[in-house]
Amino acid sequence: MVTQPQIHGDVADRYGRVADVFRDNFTARGEVGAAVTVYVRGRKVVDLYGGVADTRTGRQWDRDTPVVVFSCTKGMLAICAYLLVQQGRLDLDAPVTRYWPEFGQHGKAHIPVRWLLTHQAGLPALDRPLTLDEVLAWDPVIKAIEAQAPLWEPGTAHGYHPMTYGWLVGEVIHRITGQLPGAFFADTLAGPLGLRTWLGLPAAESDSVAWGLAPPPDPDPFEEPVAERGITMGGAFAFPADADGLVSFNDDAIRAAGVPGAGAVSTADGLARLYAACVSDLDGGPLFTTASVDDAVVVRSRGQQRHGPPDTGQRWGTGFLLHSPPARPLLGERSFGHDGAGGNLAFADAEHQVGFGYVVNQMRGMGDERANRLTAALRTCLEA
Repeated sequence: MVTQPQIHGDVADRYGRVADVFRDNFTARGEVGAAVTVYVRGRKVVDLYGGVADTRTGRQWDRDTPVVVFSCTKGMLAICAYLLVQQGRLDLDAPVTRYWPEFGQHGKAHIPVRWLLTHQAGLPALDRPLTLDEVLAWDPVIKAIEAQAPLWEPGTAHGYHPMTYGWLVGEVIHRITGQLPGAFFADTLAGPLGLRTWLGLPAAESDSVAWGLAPPPDPDPFEEPVAERGITMGGAFAFPADADGLVSFNDDAIRAAGVPGAGAVSTADGLARLYAACVSDLDGGPLFTTASVDDAVVVRSRGQQRHGPPDTGQRWGTGFLLHSPPARPLLGERSFGHDGAGGNLAFADAEHQVGFGYVVNQMRGMGDERANRLTAALRTCLEA
């Protein structure tokens, strides 16, 4: 006998297909706990959640349950960068050294800021070994980046920067604003928009976060030394989980530190509301000008990565994952956002003025279709 999941929340007329797929992810695809929120033209049309937030205690997922969203964090930093561009404080095509002079050592003086966001800087991993304490302290990573030579000629290839992206982009934000990216995000976006989204989780929220579950063992894991060094910061932490199956980012210290490329914690509503504010009149928006959207959706990197797995069609803009069928189809050519390890996904679509957020606690590996099925259902609803 299959136990039917307890699904809660609301769905507006015309968007029932999203609810059907969300429920089916539990009954047929092993979903444990999850939430999905969609805004269209400033109105919340989907707000669903269900399942178990913490399998150790049986705590149920509620409307305010946040989860570590991994690389969805990168999209948050990209939004911050674009807001600084709009304020006239950042030029994406200026050299990084304009804002961060020490970065220019060891052949990096000519790298523009944009290449930090397009995964073209040649810095996906660091040669210097770092401890976990050093990774969580910020400055040691910055010093290691300054001393690092690119692993390829910058601008000639791309390769996903799984962790270093956060410090690369985050330190530019830091140099311009005087704030670490988590504080800048909180003051500029999370606070004004009322988001349950943090890059640096407050201690008071620790018990509310969903407990992350490791993905099933991969029978054919992708193994590449640079990629492995990049995702674990040289072994400072196991990713996604240690040998005992404990997800590293369940650690309170890691979540509190706000690891800037992968450590944000958010509800589905927090991510959806953030992206909705970029492209719709939600809370006095849109935050992004037409020029920013036009720039954000330009494909800057695509094809086989220098140190990545076989290409499955991902297309990268400036800091954002773009509409990338078949691996990650969004809504279309005006979509921009980011997914996160294990199944999380958040994006905006300027054509439909959509903000979408989907968060989970059961991680999956390659071939996970849970988020793709939800975006396909949403696309069907919008076209009806």
